[in-house]
Amino acid sequence: MPPTRAVPVTLAEIARIAGVGRAAVSNWRRRHDSFPARIGGTDTSPQFSLAEVEAWLRANGKLGDGGGRELLWPGFEALGSRDEAGMAIAEAGRRMRGGRARPSGPHLSERARKLAAEAVALGEREGARETFEFLLQRWLDVHVRQVSASPRPLAVLMARVALALRPPPPGAPLTVLDPACGAAHVLDAAARAAVEAGARPVSLLGCEIDPALAALAAARLAFTQDEGGSGDEDGHGDEGGSGDEDGHGDEDGHGDGRVTADVREGDSLRADPHAAVTADVVLCNPPFNERDWGYEELSTDQRWVHGLPPRTESELAWVQHCLARLRPGGTAVLLLPPAVASRRAGRRIRGALLRAGLLRGVIALPPGCAQPHSVSLHLWLLRSPDAGAPPSGGSGVLLADAAASQHAASREGGVDWEALDGFVRSAVAAACGGEGGPPDGARLTPAIDLLDEEVDLTPGRHVPPAAEDGGLRLADTWREFTGTVDGLREAGRALEALEPVPAGGRRPPSTTVGELVRAGALVLRGGRQPPDEALAPPGAPQEDVLPLLTVPDLLRAGGPTGRLSRAEAAARGLLVAEPGDVVVAGVARAFTAWVHQGPPTALGAQLHSLRVDPGKLDAWFLAGCLRAPANGRQAGTHASSASRVDVRRLQVLQLPPDEQRRYGEVFRRLTAFEEHRARLEDLGSRLVRDLSDGLASGRLAAGG
Repeated sequence: MPPTRAVPVTLAEIARIAGVGRAAVSNWRRRHDSFPARIGGTDTSPQFSLAEVEAWLRANGKLGDGGGRELLWPGFEALGSRDEAGMAIAEAGRRMRGGRARPSGPHLSERARKLAAEAVALGEREGARETFEFLLQRWLDVHVRQVSASPRPLAVLMARVALALRPPPPGAPLTVLDPACGAAHVLDAAARAAVEAGARPVSLLGCEIDPALAALAAARLAFTQDEGGSGDEDGHGDEGGSGDEDGHGDEDGHGDGRVTADVREGDSLRADPHAAVTADVVLCNPPFNERDWGYEELSTDQRWVHGLPPRTESELAWVQHCLARLRPGGTAVLLLPPAVASRRAGRRIRGALLRAGLLRGVIALPPGCAQPHSVSLHLWLLRSPDAGAPPSGGSGVLLADAAASQHAASREGGVDWEALDGFVRSAVAAACGGEGGPPDGARLTPAIDLLDEEVDLTPGRHVPPAAEDGGLRLADTWREFTGTVDGLREAGRALEALEPVPAGGRRPPSTTVGELVRAGALVLRGGRQPPDEALAPPGAPQEDVLPLLTVPDLLRAGGPTGRLSRAEAAARGLLVAEPGDVVVAGVARAFTAWVHQGPPTALGAQLHSLRVDPGKLDAWFLAGCLRAPANGRQAGTHASSASRVDVRRLQVLQLPPDEQRRYGEVFRRLTAFEEHRARLEDLGSRLVRDLSDGLASGRLAAGG
């Protein structure tokens, strides 16, 4: 029998297993002769045996809290095949649910089956769904260039918008279809939203062309079934969770509150496995810019009621496919690239959709909502006419520009999901005849006004650039600009009095954060990326939510954009910065440090919290010393392509408490100076933009 091949792990993976920074692992390797020997890789990126690393970490008491899952993942990655790793994770999910669904990977290797069994055992100890979601997310992260997943907040938004277009009657069955479901992010969100809306039962139907993704989606929705309703005695329901041809399940309806799921592998456009089913709601994030979508063989397909989609317009094929799968009165929400709203090749189909009263809205989202993150993607809202009712455009077509609206703009590049959710749902409510008109950044446009030569549905070309109270906001901006200039001048005067130490003068000695930790002067903790299930859904009560700050937020010069469930954060032991803590970003390109003064905030990966002993250290003094650019350069490590900062190596001056407080006060003033400078830059840019728009549109007079 051949020997078992060692599973290789890198320094970065060891750091995740131990719950420390990579620099700490490099330090262990240098200081401890017993550290496992390298088994592969290169001098700059060595690899080690996972079994030997685990034994060493346990023997030295350095295994992190999340070590169980982190120890499991390298085995899946070592399979060397994206598909086999995905199938093995799906098989683990199937077994965790009880093995009643159809097998995910009948041809898995012995190694893959063993890994699935280890995952099941870990799930019994640490939570089945949590373990499965961890493995799924890690698989998606590793293969992010090949697999595009809809972010959870966007999936929730799409589901809620679809249900808002036509709320389901309480207690009535609801069928939701996603013809390109990926890993079932959207269907999972739809199930929760439908149950919250009172639908009973809920049938989830999915189709995915990628076999690994189809298996993962089926396994994921098996958990959703268990959480969404009563089922039979053991909570698992019927085998496979499939419904009958009309999508509503068995004759008895499965009982109140039941969620069923049926995910099938296939190509929805060429050979739809759910062709015999119609749905109340269709949600879809289809592949973009596909040329090989079946143009030749589908040229006479009955779904092209509004025209044969051009070869370059695969997205319009998906639009008509989704409409063909809707029941009378059903709604569909699709995520599409912005070019679909304006490309000349698709104008005939866009015009036909408007004339038939099927296209009810186009919403431009802020960049960063989903891949590709640099693009302002669009949500298309469609609704099939009620049975026997003539086509109707209603009160008009909703055109909403959340990418430019002040109510739903991104926070310096990071998406403010709560504001976006409020803006979109307010706009949709107005389109559905709710009280009050559309919010700023949205309007209801008669379909006839859009049926020109171009049929351009880009919201930014139809939504007014500013509200009627733009002049009032301009005056407020000028007042804030003037006040900021005064604040900058005042802070600058205080700093101007600082004098350099004379040449040859004695400078105080310094120590490191690591030494201060050992001396008990501060406590150092590192943040980590929370799992998806710890995120708070849009609309959750504010008192139940913690803001989540991540390194990408800092790179965009914005505040926290994520939201965590306070209970989940506490249960999982996630790092929360309290007022007075010093927060340090341990990534070279975002390196900084500051005294946290806002509400308690969860910290993501590569963010660190330093809680000082006030009798030994002044927090403002510590933050001021740490944030010096030269300090970050000296403590940086460049062993990988992502340069990081070893927080324990950062230098701090050694001063008595009274002198620390004097330095701390100066650092406060320096922080105020920087805040005023940044605010002045933002206000100046806003004034230039608003003044240019106002003058060019004639809303501002040039004066006499």
